[in-house]
Amino acid sequence: MTTQSLAATDGPALQGHVSPGFEPVAEAFLSNWIDHDEIGAGFAVWKQGELIIDIHAGWADRKKARLWTEDTLVPVYSTGKAVAALVVAKLVDRGLLDYDAPVADYWSEFAASGKSKITVAQALSHQAGLSGIAEKMDAGDWFDSALIEDRLAHQTPLWKLGTGSGYHPVTFGFIVDALARRTDGRSVGALLREEVCGPRGIDFHVGLPESEHERAAEHAMPKQMPALGEINPIREIAFLKAWSSPGRRGASQWRMAEFPAANGHGTAAALARLMSVYADKGRLEGKRFISEHTLEALVAERVEGPDKVLPFDLSWGAGVMRNTKPGFYGPVPQTVGHSGWGGSCSFAEPVNQLSGAYVMNRQKHFLAGDPRPTRLIEALYGCL
Repeated sequence: MTTQSLAATDGPALQGHVSPGFEPVAEAFLSNWIDHDEIGAGFAVWKQGELIIDIHAGWADRKKARLWTEDTLVPVYSTGKAVAALVVAKLVDRGLLDYDAPVADYWSEFAASGKSKITVAQALSHQAGLSGIAEKMDAGDWFDSALIEDRLAHQTPLWKLGTGSGYHPVTFGFIVDALARRTDGRSVGALLREEVCGPRGIDFHVGLPESEHERAAEHAMPKQMPALGEINPIREIAFLKAWSSPGRRGASQWRMAEFPAANGHGTAAALARLMSVYADKGRLEGKRFISEHTLEALVAERVEGPDKVLPFDLSWGAGVMRNTKPGFYGPVPQTVGHSGWGGSCSFAEPVNQLSGAYVMNRQKHFLAGDPRPTRLIEALYGCL
């Protein structure tokens, strides 16, 4: 059914498509404008190769002057890590990378300061001890990838290898990008454009061309800081230093930069489509994307327990969050996914062969488990 006839009380009209039997998801989506002061958002779900839900509503800007449309692009922050992990898996599948090989085998400088034994899988599962840049720097330095890679290569880990994970909010993307360029010769953004998204017309970008900026949603920042738990030096470096995240270059420069861990832009439908690789045994649109063996290695548990940066007990694969403990992504333990700063998330599970994504521009303070997508995922499973 089309959804133009549905509207929330004192809220926007819903646009898009919902397959019969999944109408409660549309109702849950609209209730976010009533209960959570949503501005604009999109939600999409693929099931067994079919786009069963693709809905959006609201406005793309804070002043509510520009309607959210089916091609509104949304920065999804860390939700893009799950896409970057797929790019790495593609390189593993081609034999250019090995999850169990040391990062230093591909990036020799990385061996400095006691990091010679850190494997690719350990780096991707946030065990490298590089959750941020310890040395004081300018927030604009993030736009110089060579400078950041040099600092990461020579930085001493913030904790001992083998003692658990500590989420790498921004540095994850620089490690992934360094590995991609040193093996394939192209950046993560270029690989997405040339091999993954571009040929298939998938509207997801790392490094958004200026010509597409007018489609991008404007975010409303959260009104409070996330609950990080007890502040320690590791969490402070990751999130709270003046240079913890890229800044001081303006929105346009930030959108065009390639930060695979932090500034992917896309629609909900495009993100859910990419996540279908995780749900369909390594296939994308029915065609082999990565082997089942590589997919198994990608989603296998690499570390589990209390994270040193995020205030959760987590189970990490090689770049994706596994659903076994927190249950952020529904009731099925085999689900994998990722959440992004402000509330976006994507998820995929192989039992029902479902993949989905929620994107929005009203940012909240939740680090994961935002009640808006949680409500949608619960409604989705209630319809199965």
